[in-house]
Amino acid sequence: MKEVKQFLINEIGIKPTDSVVVAVSGGPDSMALLYIMSELQQQYGIHVICAHVNHNVRPESKDEQDFVQMFCKQQHIIFESMMIDDYGTLNFHDEARQKRYQYFTTIVKRYHASYLLTAHHGDDLMETILMRLVRGSNLSGYSGFSRVLDRKEYTLLHPLIHLTKQQIYDYLAEKHIPYVEDPSNQKDVYTRNRFRKYIVPLLREEDEDVHHKFYKFSETIRCHYEYIRKQAYQQLDKVYQNNQLCIQRFCQLEPVIQRNIIYLLLEQLYQSDLAQLTDRHVDLLEQLIFSQRPNASIMLPHNIRAVKSYQFISFERETHSISNYEIELKDSIQLSSGAMISLVEKEEKDNNDVCRLCIADVKLPLRVRNRRPGDKIAVKGLDGHKKLKDIFIDEKIPRSLRDVWPIVVDATGMIVWLPGIKKSKFDKTKQEKYDIILRYYERKEV
Repeated sequence: MKEVKQFLINEIGIKPTDSVVVAVSGGPDSMALLYIMSELQQQYGIHVICAHVNHNVRPESKDEQDFVQMFCKQQHIIFESMMIDDYGTLNFHDEARQKRYQYFTTIVKRYHASYLLTAHHGDDLMETILMRLVRGSNLSGYSGFSRVLDRKEYTLLHPLIHLTKQQIYDYLAEKHIPYVEDPSNQKDVYTRNRFRKYIVPLLREEDEDVHHKFYKFSETIRCHYEYIRKQAYQQLDKVYQNNQLCIQRFCQLEPVIQRNIIYLLLEQLYQSDLAQLTDRHVDLLEQLIFSQRPNASIMLPHNIRAVKSYQFISFERETHSISNYEIELKDSIQLSSGAMISLVEKEEKDNNDVCRLCIADVKLPLRVRNRRPGDKIAVKGLDGHKKLKDIFIDEKIPRSLRDVWPIVVDATGMIVWLPGIKKSKFDKTKQEKYDIILRYYERKEV
């Protein structure tokens, strides 16, 4: 780990008496980084602050917090922690990340630190790039994450980016550094885990240093992105004035600048909610701009409507309309009603609030969305399919809830479960073979 220390001291220029915040979960990567920083604290007099977030979603969360706190006490490292009490959006992972970094920013300010360090490594970078290539993104997304990121409040550093996961494990064994493992990291139901377990090892068989190639790719893409973004910024005020996009001026720009201006507009509209947007929304907005129809509109997430009126595009927030949603089910999702859908390790119940699936029968990843016109489900125990519209009527579901009721589908769009109402033919009994258990419940049950 000599290279990591040289990067922090010689390249970044961290000095004795500087305060540095390290984000630590207790897993192998963050514990390796924390140990490196504890050595730098002893050698150079750097003030190290450990920031731990208890996500409060697994029974082991409190034990992991206590584990990290004890390690810090042994190493004479300042320990700070917070527990997330509640989640309030549809996407658990996005909100958890947002809350984490809000907390890290608070700790940085409290200790007047200039740097926040996280333990993302080379394999993480590869997984991130591959996932975004498959899912779709912009140039910034395709570049993954950088080793150094200048934020307003601090500089975010990823000092382990040139290391592989195996190199980290080897270091932990050499130094006898304790750590904890999250069992969910082995589940194939999570997209990142499948890339980690099956795709990255194949690439490493071709070249054991492939992570360095991905890092070079990342930096090249980022360099081009920053230049194009700068050019787009220079044109933005010329085509977007008084909250209206002038289509005539917009069409005079190069296509690559046009698309980046769309991204800039969406960033302004959504700010911290950008995770709700995908390439599909950018494509829809682009199609609206170039449509031959003089008057048209599309709905974007959070009830924002993009309206075309002849040569102008404007954005309006509709307070009473229903916005379609479709979110990948990675761990837990909290719905607008306050209910949750979670992947669980075990469950004794066998009612409509629980669904058991076999990976061989469905195509991952699973997604949660609201209904679409013509939706049908192959109801368990019945021949053929039944329209969701008829099921909602039969079950006396209020009209106000039908358009937002969660529906679980696989990657092909096939409906596999109508939580709380009906199971599909893909649901397994407790006696049958299954790999996935899903549970639908109110947040207060946790």
